Amino acid sequence: MREELQQDVKVFLAEKSFEGCGGLVITDEIRVMIAAQACLLLLNREDECYPKLRSVLVYPSTYVAGGKGHFGGGEGSRSVRLGESWGRGVVVLSWSSVKQGAFNACDGHNVAMHEFAHQLDQESGAADGAPILERRSAYSSWARVFSKEFDRLQRKARKRKRSVLDSYGATNPAEFFAVATESFFEKPAQLQKKHLELYEELRDYYKVNPIEWV
Repeated sequence: MREELQQDVKVFLAEKSFEGCGGLVITDEIRVMIAAQACLLLLNREDECYPKLRSVLVYPSTYVAGGKGHFGGGEGSRSVRLGESWGRGVVVLSWSSVKQGAFNACDGHNVAMHEFAHQLDQESGAADGAPILERRSAYSSWARVFSKEFDRLQRKARKRKRSVLDSYGATNPAEFFAVATESFFEKPAQLQKKHLELYEELRDYYKVNPIEWV
C-alpha cells in the first residue's frame, strides 16, 4: 500500500500545479503533504488521479473568500474559510489547516481530505453527495444509507447533540459526504460502531478498511 501511495503522489505532483496565495511560497513539503493526503482517497481504486483537477491554491492560513459554486466554507457568501473545492478544477486550502489535519489524524477533521472528497463528488458533474460508483446497482443502497444518515445528522444538529460526524455535514448532501469521508479515515472504529451501514458504504467505495491501519 505504501508503494501504491508513493506512486499516486508522484502522478499527482506531475499532473497538478500548485500556486501560493497571500504571500505563501510553495515548498516541496507543502506539495508532498497535500498530495499524500489527497491520494489516500485513491488507494486500491482504479480511478484516474482527479482528472478534472488542474490547480491547488494554498493560503498561509484561513482566508476570506466568496462566490458561487464553491464548497467548504459557505456557498455564495463571503466568509473566513479553511478550504474550497471548485467544479472547474481548483482546490483551495489553508496550509495551517492542512498541517493540523496531517499531525492530528484521529480528530475527524482533515481539510485536505474534505476538499478532495468534494472533487471526487464533482466528477459526476454535480456536487450532490453521490460520487461515481463502481456498479450501477450500488446507487440504490448508497442513496438509502446516505439519505437516512444525512437526515439523522440533521436531527442531531438541530438538537445540538454530539455525533461522530461533524455537524457541518448537516449543511447539504455534498458536505455530508465530505464530512463522512473525514470520519471514515480518521475515526473508523467509532464510525463503524455508531454508523455501521455508512461505514460499509464508504469502505466499498474507497476500497480500504482504515480500522486495519490502527
